[in-house]
Amino acid sequence: MPVPSFSASSFDSVAARLRAAGCVFAEDESRMLHAAARTPHELDAMVERRAGGLPLEHVVGWAEFCGLRVGVAPGVFVPRRRTEFLVRRAAALAPPRPVVVDLCCGSGALGAALVTALAADLPAGVDGYELHAADVEPESVRCARRNVEPLGGRVHEGDLFDALPADLRGRVDVLLCNVPYVPSGEVALLPPEARDHEPRVALDGGADGLAVLRRVTAEASGWLAPGGRLLFETSERQVPGARDAVARGGLAPEVARCDELYATVVIGTKSF
Repeated sequence: MPVPSFSASSFDSVAARLRAAGCVFAEDESRMLHAAARTPHELDAMVERRAGGLPLEHVVGWAEFCGLRVGVAPGVFVPRRRTEFLVRRAAALAPPRPVVVDLCCGSGALGAALVTALAADLPAGVDGYELHAADVEPESVRCARRNVEPLGGRVHEGDLFDALPADLRGRVDVLLCNVPYVPSGEVALLPPEARDHEPRVALDGGADGLAVLRRVTAEASGWLAPGGRLLFETSERQVPGARDAVARGGLAPEVARCDELYATVVIGTKSF
């Protein structure tokens, strides 16, 4: 289908509609919607959905993450730009030809971005990784399969480690786990794009935000290879509790921070 030609007035009109709906980056969003729409009618429908509060990424069907266009869908957690720091740290720490697991994977963005970065440093045709991803939400699993399987990865459905094949025990070199860490009492304070359109299980971390993390750290050591690492994101105020959970799980904790992205990552390493 030919790409439609939109007038400057169309861009301005859409930006005005989005701005009136409270979209802070209305001009940027107008450009994205125009680029995604195949017909003026489709553009109108997309603008209507965005103005109604649907996340922009759900409207256009993808999110930019680590230089990739990661497919997303309504009801699936949208990867945040700050989480790119977690992927960068994982890439710097990964051994050659790692076994990678993306737990609580949502769209599968973290695992997909990590192995893409690792593969960029390998000769063409070289098998540089083994990738698995898992999530408890069926819609997230369907979405992750579209992002992960073209990279040679496998996606599993289930609750945390219960979803993974048993033969991964003791073999995982990099365990990415984007656990929910918003305290239950603060979920209502999130922006409506997250609160109303992303699965609560991807946001709600229990009373103090660390309930799911504690479940992960209690089992992670048994899945990690010697020298393997668990990496997860948390808030600055949760660092003491997160470090404690990692240490109680038998892993050596360290904290990495990125002021530019306002990101805090905790890393737990299994001893050799």
